[in-house]
Amino acid sequence: MADGTAEGTARVEAVSRSGRHTFSKPTLGGAAAIVLLEGLGVEGDAHAGVTVKHRSRVRRDPTQPNLRQVHLIHGELHDELRAAGFDVGPGVMGENVTTRGIDLLGLPTGTLLRIGTEGAVVEVTGLRNPCVQLDGYAEGLMRAVLDRDADGGLVRKSGVMAVVRSGGAVRPGDAIVVEPPAAPHQPLQPV
Repeated sequence: MADGTAEGTARVEAVSRSGRHTFSKPTLGGAAAIVLLEGLGVEGDAHAGVTVKHRSRVRRDPTQPNLRQVHLIHGELHDELRAAGFDVGPGVMGENVTTRGIDLLGLPTGTLLRIGTEGAVVEVTGLRNPCVQLDGYAEGLMRAVLDRDADGGLVRKSGVMAVVRSGGAVRPGDAIVVEPPAAPHQPLQPV
């Protein structure tokens, strides 16, 4: 696959949602599912909607399109942060879907992620820009999700944002199929 993920290894590790604007989102246990609604986001989540729902963006312009309907974080980031001493896991940093086996940060803009067997498809719109709320959860967490590449450029590691192109249920253990867009590819930018 173009993202370096071996066929069949990409999967959903956990799903989370919150009907309120909270920093963390409760993780649904067992085989419980979140339901993705086409063009809206996660059913019952405070960030679902056609226009922006993140409070800072609503204050700037409430008519902006919602490019942040679904937040995905790679479980490998949780592993890295736990190794650095942070008590983090699925949903803690506000993501709806925790993945395993995908280089989310390396995907090009417009990549489609086909999740599970019920037709759910999200389109990756950009990077999550980490905010100071991370330090409110654990001092130094914001710095821990930022890095520098070999050229000194800022690397944001706190996941990606997506919009729902096709609705369906998403559960832990669901397979994820990655479909990059046609070339030329555009690297992810903060949205």
